[in-house]
Amino acid sequence: MDVKGAKGMLDQLKKRKFIVFITLIILVVISTSIYHSYKPLPDNVSFEGEEHTVSNVDFLYDLTYQKDNKEISEHSIFERIYKIIEEAEDFIVLDMFLFNGYNDGERDFPPLSENLTEALINKKNKNIDMEIVFITDQINTTYGGHNTKKLELLKDNGIRVVETNVNVLRDSNPLYSGVWRVFFQWFGQEGSGWVKNPMSENAPETTVRSYLKLLNIKANHRKVVITDKSAIISSANPHDASGFHSNVAFEVSGPIIQELLITEQAILDFSGGGELPTYDMSRTSESEEGDIKVQLLTEGKILKHVVRDIKETKQGEEIWLGMFYLAERNIVEELIEAAKRGVNINMVLDPNEHAFGQQKIGMPNRPVAAELIEEGGGNIKIKWFNTKGEQYHPKMIFLKKDDSSTIIGGSANFTKRNLDDLNLETNIKIKAPNDSEIMTEVDDYFHRLWVNEDVEYTLPFEAYADERPYLKKVMYRLQKLFGFTTY
Repeated sequence: MDVKGAKGMLDQLKKRKFIVFITLIILVVISTSIYHSYKPLPDNVSFEGEEHTVSNVDFLYDLTYQKDNKEISEHSIFERIYKIIEEAEDFIVLDMFLFNGYNDGERDFPPLSENLTEALINKKNKNIDMEIVFITDQINTTYGGHNTKKLELLKDNGIRVVETNVNVLRDSNPLYSGVWRVFFQWFGQEGSGWVKNPMSENAPETTVRSYLKLLNIKANHRKVVITDKSAIISSANPHDASGFHSNVAFEVSGPIIQELLITEQAILDFSGGGELPTYDMSRTSESEEGDIKVQLLTEGKILKHVVRDIKETKQGEEIWLGMFYLAERNIVEELIEAAKRGVNINMVLDPNEHAFGQQKIGMPNRPVAAELIEEGGGNIKIKWFNTKGEQYHPKMIFLKKDDSSTIIGGSANFTKRNLDDLNLETNIKIKAPNDSEIMTEVDDYFHRLWVNEDVEYTLPFEAYADERPYLKKVMYRLQKLFGFTTY
């Protein structure tokens, strides 16, 4: 063989080795994406509690609206949270997604994060031996890119802070997750950053590595406060820039508290957070008397119950929905089928117009709303909450039947990311007679918004009718298909 032939064979061999190497890398990325999209969930994630009987559930809500050209805020959720912190005797456990004071300074926001920090520190100073645990998401430190003063203050005052290790959760963005896990996750996010923080302009600059982790979108999205006396399950964050959002919450007591602790202990188990205190079940004797049934649902179990309860609705019954994000296909399709059966469906949705000072384009609610109106046969009616820079942030469905009703509400938007065992979420399911206080309060809440008592709380569907509905419908479907979205 001459020199030229030998060189040609060597080049062919190098080319084959390169192709084999690239093929192996691609296979590793694909297999990593597949595994982390379907891997087993940690114990007590996607939790379905027992059905407990209680005598009372309190309904709390925050509303921000315009009256006589003035902004009015009727906010009660965090006032009650501060109160149950003050009333606690044995322990306090909080799990809060957004917890910081970062904002772009376009207005004076309520100092929710500062107030909650002070309430917890004051309680700890008065009760040195009380166990107080604060669980949160890494978004507040931009995934480890910097410290957060309020979290450090809690630590300095003897409060245990646990940042959730979301890496153990399933990935929701398979086209990206394999690439991030194979090539980038090993470098961490710590260090001096130079990139603008996505939270706000006055948040600390962060690293490119933090953004790379951010793109592998997942979160501990829960909003729960648990004490030895009661628990609040909410849609509200102690986040200053969220301080004017409208939200809902439910306060409950009894054995569901122990189940809440089980679901929170699951986070500590995979985040290296130690042990949580236990609930004294002897406190439950009085709460077991009553005609209200409550059940704890997290993650995918929320979807299971919402879909099943919609399926069971019959002609002439009512479904009311108050929702920040509505995009989960199983729920959308079941709502359409219910409408075709003659169920009357009324929805109050956020127009997806604003996000912390930034303009949005109405995704996903506007294309989904257009589909529901089109397919609902006249039995689906939709109004938009009349937002003025803030968000209509509840996540609640109310199924009203002849004699009894069901509420499912909490932290979970009706989206794949929130309901398909991806994010961590906590909701409560409440079943009670129609004349019970909790049901009449929720019924009154929706009626108030729907008929615009004294104030224009809601706007007709046409107020945010899309000029290019098909374009947004295509965008919505593509985002859902490929996972490049926060919903």
